[in-house]
Amino acid sequence: MRFFDLLDAVRQNPQQLSIPAEWAQGRASFGGLVVALQYEAMRAKVPADRPVRSLAITFVGPVEPDVPVSFEVDVLREGKAVSQVLGRAMQNGQVVTLVQGSFGASRASEVSVEAQPAPEMKHWDECQELPYIKGVTPEFMRHLAMRWSIGGLPFTGNQSRDMGGWVRLRGDVKEEPLTEAHILALVDAWPPALLPHLRKPAAGSTLTWTIEFVQPLLELSTLDWCKYCVHIEHARDGYGHAAAALWSPEGGLIALSRQTVTIFA
Repeated sequence: MRFFDLLDAVRQNPQQLSIPAEWAQGRASFGGLVVALQYEAMRAKVPADRPVRSLAITFVGPVEPDVPVSFEVDVLREGKAVSQVLGRAMQNGQVVTLVQGSFGASRASEVSVEAQPAPEMKHWDECQELPYIKGVTPEFMRHLAMRWSIGGLPFTGNQSRDMGGWVRLRGDVKEEPLTEAHILALVDAWPPALLPHLRKPAAGSTLTWTIEFVQPLLELSTLDWCKYCVHIEHARDGYGHAAAALWSPEGGLIALSRQTVTIFA
């Protein structure tokens, strides 16, 4: 199933969905997809004029591929402009992912501060792509393409604090407007920024993730390359803390992201 097929499926029935093994990330399903599906279930419970402003995610446990998962939603509060929503992905009677979302309508304000400029990068056609290799790279990478421009590839011993490049959906992609669900997949597609520091393969995963969306979203397509860069702020004792951002090809800010990652090396 392609990305848009899974989004359609959760919109129709958020209580009964199995994520195919082709979207696996080791023994778990790709976290960016899991959160995108939970977001879609949450989006359906909020007025359309309240776009999502931020999501705070905790990956409680792995979401097993090919096993039914349900995406539950509680609206915690609806104020005059902001809705606070809690989403729970449930599998085998256990909570596997928690997502707390803040959705807010726009309001008039005297405060306006432009975003910091995007970093300079080589054109995507000049950048090395991390290929999908069955049995070597995560299965979900057959659906997403990443091309490196900053820092090193995983397990190359590159000690840079920064990593990034270009990202987009791969393969048989349905061209449609880029939404928050797609953005979740594009940002989380990148491996933990600590992995390039290692010289041999080791496991790493996201523990918590916060992402903030710049509204209104820029008018982009699912076929557009987006620019991504992550900066390691601190790492020790098997945990790393990193901040990232996603931009349009022209450098317009799309989303801000922070992750706490675990590393088993």
